[in-house]
Amino acid sequence: MATKTWTVQVNIEEMGDDTVADATVSIDGTEVHGQGRSRRNPQDETVPRIGDELAAARALSELADELLSTAAGDIEARTHQPVRSLAL
Repeated sequence: MATKTWTVQVNIEEMGDDTVADATVSIDGTEVHGQGRSRRNPQDETVPRIGDELAAARALSELADELLSTAAGDIEARTHQPVRSLAL
């Protein structure tokens, strides 16, 4: 059995009430990206970690969607059949 390790890097940038996270994984030299954003409601308490968590979760979710799309394309290229569902 072969063991593989993929490392996902999440970079978070805060700009006032806005937070942007970029998630990246490199697979065999190809990078796949996801991006997420959050914005603090001016009426909410200032807790930067919450914005970081939301933006990171959204970036990772988009990254997962990109990986599913890539997998679907790879399957279709090999089977010449449309992929019906790769739902999580």
